[in-house]
Order: sequence, then structure tokens, then C-alpha cells
Amino acid sequence: MANPKKKETRELRKIIHCFKVGIAMTLVSLYYYYNPWSDNTTQGAAMWAVMTVVVVFEFTVGGCIYKGLNRAMATLVAGGLALGVHWLASISGDKFEPIILGLSVFILASIATFYRFDTKIKVWFDYGVVIFILTFSLIAVSGYQRDTLFALAQQRLYNIGIGIFICLLVCFLICPVWAGEDLHLLIIWNMEKIADSLEVCTDEYFKGCGEDNDAIRQRLESCDEDNYAIRQRLDAYKHILNSKSSEDSLAILARWEPGHGSFGFRHPWNQYLKIGAAMRLCSYCLESLLGCIASQTQVTDESMKKHLSEACMRLSFNSSRILKELAKCIKFMRKSNCMDLLLREQNNGVKELDNALRSLPPSNHPTKESMDLGFVSSFHGRELIVIISLLIEISARIIGVVEAVNLLAEQACFKPAKNEMEQEDEEVDMVSRKNSFVVTLGPEPVRTTEEA
Repeated sequence: MANPKKKETRELRKIIHCFKVGIAMTLVSLYYYYNPWSDNTTQGAAMWAVMTVVVVFEFTVGGCIYKGLNRAMATLVAGGLALGVHWLASISGDKFEPIILGLSVFILASIATFYRFDTKIKVWFDYGVVIFILTFSLIAVSGYQRDTLFALAQQRLYNIGIGIFICLLVCFLICPVWAGEDLHLLIIWNMEKIADSLEVCTDEYFKGCGEDNDAIRQRLESCDEDNYAIRQRLDAYKHILNSKSSEDSLAILARWEPGHGSFGFRHPWNQYLKIGAAMRLCSYCLESLLGCIASQTQVTDESMKKHLSEACMRLSFNSSRILKELAKCIKFMRKSNCMDLLLREQNNGVKELDNALRSLPPSNHPTKESMDLGFVSSFHGRELIVIISLLIEISARIIGVVEAVNLLAEQACFKPAKNEMEQEDEEVDMVSRKNSFVVTLGPEPVRTTEEA
């Protein structure tokens, strides 16, 4: 069952964001209401400040900075170009003025739209390009005189700046939500989930020695509370398969954010995407492994399954420990003092599994004649061979995750490894701050293995 406390936390975070938007709107409205220098003209221009707050305010600090800077720069550049084009058209005479204005809008709008298809422009400045087209078109084709137009453009730029300043002020000072911190904890959560799914997968399969495959499937799919919790842990890896878009968007917004907490201004956010990609490769193998276990066409040799169960479970356990240790390294931004040992144990587990395969009784091996005749499908241990191959492939792909995390540790200057006593004290301190820490994250709180 879902944790009601975590659901309440998610709802609380949404409510806080709603209050922040309301505060920003109230501040900008009161500013113009009580401004002693305001007149009918400035009150009408206040619409641009209110509109800016509505379209710029985002959930994360990075999103707010991204939209705010894009809107400010696009308005400034488009306003300057539009004033220049308007001046050029006005001195060309009444006959050529509409032609120059029409051509300028057509050319600049077409060029700006073309650049929106560029990948880098779309990632970094797509919103700014849209505002550029809108602002340039509104100013260039307006019917105001040149002097009036200049004053109007200056006033709009000032009001947009007021709206952006209020957005950033509220976003920074009231329960700030950092996209970089969300990405950091999302990677940790995904890594713990895939470790948990891998460990539960092999435990449940080999724990059922003596049970047929139908009995294992029925046990996992039953509505019993314990079995439902196991099923939830088995399916936890699926979040990783669907998290690429979230990781990409968070990484883009994190680059706009200033340094905060343990993250510097030039923190290697792109490396988190490489870690996520490496974990997805493991998840694809894990999905194939679960599909093989859940297959309805299996014909299992129980003696072979029992013979290989210990080696398979040990390899799965070692792989899971490596992922959990990597998650701990990223969480505390500290290098591991036992990773080399875990990798050696994983390598020994692969060799042990290979020796267990070689030590099978001859009756468990498919004969050369049956394979030549195409009767390998009658070999009762074929699904175990596939499961073993997938476990070995997962352990090999975990090495890719290790290399990606090591590169992150170098680029982000992780702290040196601690001894066991210092590490335990740090974990206790992290748990004591967990509840207040989770409230400051994005719309979907990142959960740890203990909370799952």
C-alpha cells in the first residue's frame, strides 16, 4: 500500500507552491496599487508585470531563472530591433513604411522560428525565441509615433523587470526548490530501486525451489499484503525506464541555478544523465530476467535449479550491494572505501557461477545430437541458462554504472572515503534530517529504500 505520510508530503509541496504563486501575484499587485508615482498610463502597463509573474513563475528555481532571463533578454533585443526598424520605416515615407515593416516581421519571424529547430537553441532559449517573435511583432507594427513608441517600450521593459524580480525573490526566499537537488536524489532513488528489484527477483525465484512456475506466479500475483509488497519491489525498476524525460528536464534547469548546498556553479549535471543511461541498460536486462521468470512456457529442472540457486543468489546479492554502495556514495558525495572489495566479490561470484555450471551432472547438459537436430527446446534447463546469462550480463553492465559514478566523483570532487564509525554517524544525521529535507524537493518526492 502507498505510504499516506508521503502522499501528504507531496500534497503539502504542491500547496506551498500555490501559496508562493499567490504571494508573488499579491506583491506585484500591491506594488502598483500603492506606487505614489503611478498614473493611468503606468496602471495600464502594470498588466505586463502581472503577465510576467503568471508565465515566468515555475516550481523550481532553475525553471524560474530560465524563463526570467529568457524573457528579459528577448524583450530587450526584440524591443531594440523593433525600434530600429520602426525608425527606418518612418523615414522611408508613407509609401514604403508598410512594406519595410511587413518584410522585417516576415524575415525575423522566419529566421527565429528556423533556429527553434536547432537542438541547443531549443534546449536553452526556446522560450526566449517565442518571446522575441511576440515582442518584435507587437512593437514593429504598432501605430504609435516614434517618441511615444520609445517611451512605451522603455515602460514595458521596466514592468517586465519588476515582474521577474518579484518571481525570483519569492522563488529564492520561500521554500526554494532546486532542480539540481531533485536530479541528485532522483538518481539515488532509481539506483536503490533497481538494486532492490534485482535482489528480490532472484530471492523469490530460487526461494521457490520445489514449486512449479505457476505456483510462483500465483504467489506473486496474489492480493495478499506481503506478496503485494514484494510485487511492488519487483516492479520498482520500471520507474527507471520512464525517468529519462524527467532527468533531461531537471539537468537542463539545474544548469541555470547558482551554486547551492554541496553543488557548485559548474557542477557536472550531464554526468548524472550518463549514470541514468547506464542504469537503464541494467533495467532492460532486469526486465528480460523478470519476463523469463514469469514465462508460462517454462519447464524447469528442479535439481539443476537447486544446484545453481546458491551461486545465482550470491551473484545477485553482490550486484545489489554494489548499486546500494554507489547510491550511498552519491547521496553523501563521498568516495567509497569498500567498492574494490565489492567488485572483487562480484567477479568471484561470476566465476563461482561458471564453476557451478561446469559441475552439473552430465544428464543436465543438452547433447550435441539434440542440438544438431534442433531439439534444444526440449532441454529442461534452458530457462535457467537464460536467467544465468542475464544475471552475468547485469553484473557486467553494473560495471558501466560504477565507471560513470567514479567519473562523477572526480568531476564533482567527492570527499575522501570515511572510516566506518564516521560513516555511521553521518547516516544517523541524514536520517534525522530526512523529514524536513524531503519537503523542499520537486512535485514528486524522491524516496529511499527505507521508505519504500
